[in-house]
Amino acid sequence: MQKIVTNLWYDTQAEEAAEFYCSLFADSKITHVQYHTEATNRPTDLAITVDFELNGQQFTAINGGGDYNYTHAMSLLVNCESQDEVDRLWEALLADGGKEIECGWLNDKYGVPWQIWPAEATELVTGDDREAVNRAMQAMLGMRKIVLQQMRDAYHGKTD
Repeated sequence: MQKIVTNLWYDTQAEEAAEFYCSLFADSKITHVQYHTEATNRPTDLAITVDFELNGQQFTAINGGGDYNYTHAMSLLVNCESQDEVDRLWEALLADGGKEIECGWLNDKYGVPWQIWPAEATELVTGDDREAVNRAMQAMLGMRKIVLQQMRDAYHGKTD
């Protein structure tokens, strides 16, 4: 059992969201669904909690009802291995009403904040060459979806 598990709050879409997220990541699955009972005053065919794994990490989605608002103070960070992975996840998470933010951040159609971040970009903004890091950081700050080649070019001082 994972000691710390991220819980995601939904009105009624917990099961739908868990299925969607599981479709995006390898080694992902729904591990348990608990349905509401008569005692909860919600439909008994509506999941109250959905336990699931994304790439082996445990999460719980809960249909708690009512108003809920996510903020970017807490988000799901995905360290991507390639630009192709960034592009695939970016498009999938924006589908059906997601919202681009900036610097690799987005909200999916459920309002959940994500950071879709190419792992290589970390090297470009943390190196010892402060001028190169500054150029890469400036390039990144002007992006919504992170485009590695633009960050690489900025890091190396290449201009069009």
